[in-house]
Amino acid sequence: MHPSTLFQLALMGLFVASIPLTMVWLSSDANKYRKLVWVMAFLTFDLIVFGGFTRLTDSGLGCPDWPGCYGAANPFIAHEQIAAAEALMPTGPVTKVKAWIEMIHRYLAMGIGVLIMALMFQAIRQWRKTKQDAFKPAMPVALFLFVCVQGAFGAWTVTLKLQPVIVTIHLLLGMALLAMLVWLGGREDYLMKPPAPSRDIASLKGLRTLALVAAVVLVVQIALGGWVSTNYATLACDEFPLCDGKFIPEMDFEHGFTLWRELGKTAAGHYLQFSALVAIHWVHRNFAVIVALVLGLAAWRAMRQPQLRKTGKLIAAILLAQLFTGVATVFFDFPLAIAVLHNAGAALLVLTVTMLNYKVKYLLEVSQRSPANADVPANSYR
Repeated sequence: MHPSTLFQLALMGLFVASIPLTMVWLSSDANKYRKLVWVMAFLTFDLIVFGGFTRLTDSGLGCPDWPGCYGAANPFIAHEQIAAAEALMPTGPVTKVKAWIEMIHRYLAMGIGVLIMALMFQAIRQWRKTKQDAFKPAMPVALFLFVCVQGAFGAWTVTLKLQPVIVTIHLLLGMALLAMLVWLGGREDYLMKPPAPSRDIASLKGLRTLALVAAVVLVVQIALGGWVSTNYATLACDEFPLCDGKFIPEMDFEHGFTLWRELGKTAAGHYLQFSALVAIHWVHRNFAVIVALVLGLAAWRAMRQPQLRKTGKLIAAILLAQLFTGVATVFFDFPLAIAVLHNAGAALLVLTVTMLNYKVKYLLEVSQRSPANADVPANSYR
């Protein structure tokens, strides 16, 4: 790619990042570092939702090269190439609208990358100056390295022509980036305003284990959901709760869950049979029952703790909405708006389950250090 194009793309990333940076700088919040972390978490959530929209509108190859569009910095410049590709295949993945959807997704991702760099430099500078826990640079540096890996998978998503395992990993990395930012934001919140200690340490210990299990179960379900989406298996079962008129329909697990293969094909290069798509959909649908039970129990246990009641209620509400949108995609034959909401619901569950894990961890440590609980061995805050 021509250096001038890379320069133009870098300028676009700086421009996108300058808007939230200016908002944070001009805000009345005295703790602008914390403010920036939460703004980045909000933008990462937006990026995940828009990434789902990009995938669901089949715009992932709207610009079939990376990081530009037909070697240009934006679809305006590549207008002739896009028009030629659209004329050659009118119903194909390359259209002017899809090109813009894909490039807006990339611009937003570049902006978040610039913001993470700004956060890292600020953390290192403030840590050297103050040595305050709030500016420990380990997490910002990890975020920077992580977003570089995420960018690489974003490139491979395009260059490997939407290979399902790459697209699914790209989704999981996006969710992990959101979780890391929420964790960092939670740390900043509690350093600024520590919670009141609890006497119910035994319940907190049990809830901490349950919250970790909930996070693992949620990651598995998001991976399965990503596998459904990237293999276009959403409507492989077009009724609920049955699938093809049966509770256990004919399924091809071997080819459906072969990870390294082209989109729509088996590892041997043959076209993927419909029964493989049914297997993919059926597993995601039925694992949702486990997710509902585990997250529902975690939410109920959290609501019994005064400091965690709000988080527990949020998890319960989002879980119910997520189950509704999941079923609705089948009943309404996969309308785009509902599918995007389902993707957003998964991101919101990642956000709230991450907050539950951090809050219960910190609350447990604060409670164990409390003089009122002097008989309980204390852990050091990490």
